[in-house]
Amino acid sequence: MMADNGASLAEWRLKLRGALGDDIVLSEAGEMAPYCRDWHGDVTSQAVAVLRPRSTEQVAEAVRLCRQLGLSIVPQGGNTGLVLAATPDAEQNQVVLSLERMNKIRQIDADDFSAVVEAGCILSELKDAVAGKGMFFPLALGAQGSCRIGGNVSTNAGGINVLRYGMTRELIFGLEVVLPDGSIFDGLSTLRKDNRGIDLKQLFIGAEGTLGVITAVSVKLTPYPDQVATALLGLASLDDAIRLFRRARRDCCDLLSAFEFMPPLALTLAKEAMPDLPIPIAADYPAYVLMEISGSGLVDIDDLMARFLEIVMEEGLVVDGTIAASQTQARNLWLIREGMNEGQAKRGMHLRTDVSVKLSQLADFVGDAEKAVEAAVPGAICVSYGHVGDGNVHLNVLPAAGTTPQRRAEQIYTAKTAINEVLDRYQGSISAEHGIGRLKRADFEARLSPVRRQLLTAVKRAIDPDLVMNPGCQLNFPLNS
Repeated sequence: MMADNGASLAEWRLKLRGALGDDIVLSEAGEMAPYCRDWHGDVTSQAVAVLRPRSTEQVAEAVRLCRQLGLSIVPQGGNTGLVLAATPDAEQNQVVLSLERMNKIRQIDADDFSAVVEAGCILSELKDAVAGKGMFFPLALGAQGSCRIGGNVSTNAGGINVLRYGMTRELIFGLEVVLPDGSIFDGLSTLRKDNRGIDLKQLFIGAEGTLGVITAVSVKLTPYPDQVATALLGLASLDDAIRLFRRARRDCCDLLSAFEFMPPLALTLAKEAMPDLPIPIAADYPAYVLMEISGSGLVDIDDLMARFLEIVMEEGLVVDGTIAASQTQARNLWLIREGMNEGQAKRGMHLRTDVSVKLSQLADFVGDAEKAVEAAVPGAICVSYGHVGDGNVHLNVLPAAGTTPQRRAEQIYTAKTAINEVLDRYQGSISAEHGIGRLKRADFEARLSPVRRQLLTAVKRAIDPDLVMNPGCQLNFPLNS
């Protein structure tokens, strides 16, 4: 296998080890394997090498060297993404640059409600560290025990608390970024108000490593919510779930921190993944809502939840429900949501979507999209769930049991096409929180207006003219374009 300028893989690896050191460079197939596969193991690949720097300066040195050698760079955090943004796809000229060793928490300033953390810090470790100071970092994901904050920023991660705290973009004060030429952009200020021209950090949030390598992040913190009330509710329809959200958003105001909807199949899937998981509610309601309100200080969260549910149950909006009486019970309720995903994985390769529509259209969209899938792929099972408060629907599709791998792949493509056609009618987004990566690039490009494509291309060419950073991710930029 030869690289573009004629050097062999062995020669590339020798040059990388010689310049950066054996401590930083991995080049054996076995040791690179965990970095060259996607989170679910559906896609495996190879790379010239995996680089694991320990400092921003070492990242800059590695980027400059790769540029000189004509190698492209695929930045990687926890490798928990779902759209192949951190998976190399060109063994002959790509290196993976892992931030896993850059995992320090540089500073927690409780009086400033801020923290500065290196990009390789695992999200749950950041959350635990600031909690020890009475603070809270609200980004909450199923993969928070493995994902890393740099990847969260690079994908503009969402999660279950978006309706109250916003996407990752809203939680970031500043960034430190190694640019494609090896220079370092130092923008780690924690100022709340700073109107000195264009906010450059926004270029890198959600860019999936296509414009540079995020090495550190300054984040916003809030007081730790020491009061949390969690309820699992059974409803007569998804329409009622939307109506309930509107009531909760009004009656519980900004204390509403999570509002998830799930189908009845979610409970079955969760039990398949976790047979010992208690399900404290009947499994035959048409729709379920997992609702959380939280706060600190002088408010009485438990009383607020109890009074709210009493009203909506008297009105018939909620048919049945249970309120967690302890942290363990609350955790078990959330495990239903997480276990549902594991249960889907146990049923084999399936379609995972991540779309969004207007809040007012969510129920209609789900109904229309499920009908479209049922017509296009008879026998397939739709599993629609997601975040009511931000219009994000994960409409997943499980091919029928016993389907051959080839037929399963065909059904996944057919189902995706059917869903996207409905989504286009609703003027929705094909990616609400997972990003574009390589997996969704064709669908992304097909929906770009000429002006938006021109702007994206101009930004890429200005910052990364040699196309060093994460080629093939988001947009395809041919060398002669």
